[in-house]
Amino acid sequence: MAVWGKIFGGAAGLLLGGPLGALVGGIAGHVVDKYREGPDSEGDSVADGGGLKQVAFTIAVIALGAKLAKADGVVTRDEVDAFKRVFRIPPEEQKNFAKVFDRARQSTAGYEGYAQQVEKMFRDTPQVMEDLLHGLFSIAMADGVLHPDEYAYLKNIALIFGFSDDDFDRFRGYHVGEDVRDPYQILGVTKDISDADLKKAYRALIRDNHPDKVMAQGLPQEFVDVANEKLAIINSAYDELCKHRNI
Repeated sequence: MAVWGKIFGGAAGLLLGGPLGALVGGIAGHVVDKYREGPDSEGDSVADGGGLKQVAFTIAVIALGAKLAKADGVVTRDEVDAFKRVFRIPPEEQKNFAKVFDRARQSTAGYEGYAQQVEKMFRDTPQVMEDLLHGLFSIAMADGVLHPDEYAYLKNIALIFGFSDDDFDRFRGYHVGEDVRDPYQILGVTKDISDADLKKAYRALIRDNHPDKVMAQGLPQEFVDVANEKLAIINSAYDELCKHRNI
């Protein structure tokens, strides 16, 4: 089974526990028996670390995306469509996705619990949480504007994930227009940095943001795509500074 089949099985809720497990518990329970058979067609049992993390991550994207869409008081079609662009959902699972999305959107449970559960699972791989934030930024910016309530929502999630204010400003910088994007901010450095230290900072970012790290976590292809997009922005920022500095 692919990740969507795992998510929409009742066993996913039992194995995950916490607010994310409660969100999907009981949905499409007809696939529970497939979990009991052991490894799926991808050679990955949901009960193992990799499969469980993949399921948790995907549910978290749905839950946090739904709460984000509601943050400014109105869930727009643009925001839902943006979610579907960031995270492609198979046609046969559209109805199940809608159930989880609507349940998260309507739930009285706060988004903080979802974010805290993600932080516990991915504490040792902050890059995964950064990629999740980038996906949420894409949803928030679907209408071309970052509403103040959406800003506050994203910043609080970043804090729960353990990121600093400077980290958050850097993440936001990826999602502004190219004409106003600050290459120094993208690379997380100041304008007085030496050429040698700039190169070191760039290499560290490339290493930390390489798509292979996402693939190693067994996360869905969509977030490999997010990592590739980030890498392209990092490379562009560095190239711009190299031209400006003649290095």
